[in-house]
Amino acid sequence: MSDVLGKRPGDHSMSIKSDNRHLYLQVIDRLKQDIEAGVYKEKEKLPSEFDLAKQLGVSRATLREALRILEEENVIIRRHGVGTFVNARPLFTSGIEQLNSVTDMITQAGMKPGTIFLRSSKQTPTEEDIRRFKCSPSEEIVVMERVRTANGEPVVYCIDKVPSHILPETFSHEEESIFNILDGAAHKRITYAIAQIEPIGYHEKISPILECEPETALLVLKQMHFDEMDEPVLFSVNYFKADKFSFHVLRKRI
Repeated sequence: MSDVLGKRPGDHSMSIKSDNRHLYLQVIDRLKQDIEAGVYKEKEKLPSEFDLAKQLGVSRATLREALRILEEENVIIRRHGVGTFVNARPLFTSGIEQLNSVTDMITQAGMKPGTIFLRSSKQTPTEEDIRRFKCSPSEEIVVMERVRTANGEPVVYCIDKVPSHILPETFSHEEESIFNILDGAAHKRITYAIAQIEPIGYHEKISPILECEPETALLVLKQMHFDEMDEPVLFSVNYFKADKFSFHVLRKRI
């Protein structure tokens, strides 16, 4: 890799020194360009701070500031005592204001959705369930746990809760999408959901199932789904691999 002070062969862009923006911003742009161009590949270790600063023709303090911001933006990840690595880019992205099923998100990314069915059981509702579904304490809740896969790779751990009276006895777990189960077998069309999203670190049970690296965070999406009659029909807790999924929201000024 050539020094930033000079130009790469065939590179007609200005060098860092002739650009009057803060140096660390130029370093950020340069490293992003190099990652985009495949100079540094996903999960690849970057050169040491000393070597990288030398290659870019900047001080280590400038480089550190650039790396700090790139880490905040999840472009890179720093493993203490090991080095700095390029983060894997999300494969799946969705506007959180669009109510897409996990199946849809995987399909839209051009991958084949799959399901590893873990278990299904009928349980006595918790106090939270009674409040969420406005059901009686004697009503049973069907709880399904599944792992959703994309081209065979586990990417989402799903826990779905549905009041038992909504689901017919004959419903099949083989159906990929819980939305389709409710739509087809239960004649309940989900029209909107109230969602809460939060990041968590390594989860003792779920992270190994999703084959997460120790430093890979999870995004937990909790959603209460309602049908066109405003009846609560499905509560989902989905654990997404944070390095595979990104969610965004469109906010409008009113």
